[in-house]
Amino acid sequence: MADLSAAGNAPARGPRAASDTIHEGAPFNLNRIRKSVVASMLDSKRRYGGKKIAAVDADGREVSFNDLTKAMFALGHALKAGTERGEAVGVLLPTGVGAIISFYAISAYGRVPAMLNFTAGERALKAACTACKARKIVTAHRFIELGELRDLEAELKKDHELVYLEDVRENLSLMDKAFAAIGTLLPFAVRAHPDPDSPAVYLFTSGTEGDPKGVVLSHANLLANVEQVRDHIKILPTDTLFNPLPTFHCFGLTGGVLVPIGLGVPAICHPTPLQAKTIVKRIAETKATILFATDTFMNQYARAADEGDLSSLRFAVCGAERVKDETRSSLRRRFNLEIVEGYGLTEAAPVLSVNQPENNRPGTVGQLMPGCQAKLVPVEGIEDGGQLHIKGPNIMKGYIRPSAPLVLETPEDGWHDTGDIVSIDEDGFLRIRGRVKRFAKLGGEMVSLAVVENCATSLWPDNMHAAAAIPDKRKGEQVILLTDYPKADRADLVAFARNHGISELAIPRKIIHVGSIPVLGTGKTDYGSVQKTVEAMMAEELKPAPEPAE
Repeated sequence: MADLSAAGNAPARGPRAASDTIHEGAPFNLNRIRKSVVASMLDSKRRYGGKKIAAVDADGREVSFNDLTKAMFALGHALKAGTERGEAVGVLLPTGVGAIISFYAISAYGRVPAMLNFTAGERALKAACTACKARKIVTAHRFIELGELRDLEAELKKDHELVYLEDVRENLSLMDKAFAAIGTLLPFAVRAHPDPDSPAVYLFTSGTEGDPKGVVLSHANLLANVEQVRDHIKILPTDTLFNPLPTFHCFGLTGGVLVPIGLGVPAICHPTPLQAKTIVKRIAETKATILFATDTFMNQYARAADEGDLSSLRFAVCGAERVKDETRSSLRRRFNLEIVEGYGLTEAAPVLSVNQPENNRPGTVGQLMPGCQAKLVPVEGIEDGGQLHIKGPNIMKGYIRPSAPLVLETPEDGWHDTGDIVSIDEDGFLRIRGRVKRFAKLGGEMVSLAVVENCATSLWPDNMHAAAAIPDKRKGEQVILLTDYPKADRADLVAFARNHGISELAIPRKIIHVGSIPVLGTGKTDYGSVQKTVEAMMAEELKPAPEPAE
């Protein structure tokens, strides 16, 4: 079947069939990761100097490594009251200095931060706290007010103790301040010394198919990914990294916080990726050189930017969703900006593969990170590629669930099944074909829903499209396309497929026009909601017409 790759329209170069072959990244020195995240931050302080700027908040406030260390030990000492070592403490905060300090403060005294997705809703948040047994949640009055989260706050207070950063700051005790002073001078004597393989953070899946799963990442997992990035991508001492992604998302936490702190480059924090006009102006003001984003957000930033707003950027690293060819060409043409596309998942802390600025192959997600291994398990109906299984020092400890709090489900023999269909070419570049669950079986052939979406995007690049599969008595399944483009017409898709040699099986049976495509807080399409919307609308359409009144 002719195909448009889920990672781009270019044909795969030298694809390999799925087999037991194990593909490996470059060698990796494991000795560098045998410490805690706090120890790593303190190492950076010694290496780059205490006066070096570690982070810049949305209001322009600069925080040095000295400031971060002092605040970490003071806040951590205040927060540890009423908790035990190894206990989870929730963090309900937007990307910013407050979230960074809270993350390190909780960890400094041997507790485990649980990064909570404030866009997920009350049910998902409570399930996440149940999974990791978090009783205390750190937040801020200002965040609750600006985020209009009063109702959520009231619900969480019924079962949890909410601790507000403003209150803690105003009520620091002499003992809290003493530990801050001692920790600044003699951190080894104050900080906890957890096993590098013990939990360092709890992150949570979106929960679109039920309650969210907790992903348990160890100190070694997180630091492995930082060091893998150091080895794989050339980040300069003069770089400044702009991060608008949420810290409850692993890309925003590891890439936007731990990587810049580990490599000694300032992290410019922005509380939401949705403020496109503000973000492009801040990029220009801060002269940021590296931007972390997704395809969806890059499109918004490009539309909002004036000439020169993005000129300081050396490159943008995009993950979480496929980078469209239209996005890449638009940014290159208008701003001379290259997008470096990567692939990651929370279970890999998160970066598994990424292109390099000097070795960038559009349409792929780059080569495996150092120390990682991958194998492709055959999938019936798919010839080019297989189901990706991964192993490496950055792969999670396991899952925890609300149904069995803190009961760890570990990857079998260290291998994690990503659920993604991937091909790997002769040079080791990965190409994402789509998720196993995002393939439809029509007349015995496997059709990627991502390919359906790519066809729509090629025709209507300024709009969002999402495909879903529902049962079909005749063909097994049928594909339905949701789009926010009101003039989208199936006949145009038929013509496009014929002109590009694409099987007509990839043409949706029906196009449904909607006001907007549902998205998650991370900017990714909410396919759980898409599926429910399609099922509901098709069920309504298939309802028998009411009998005429006599």
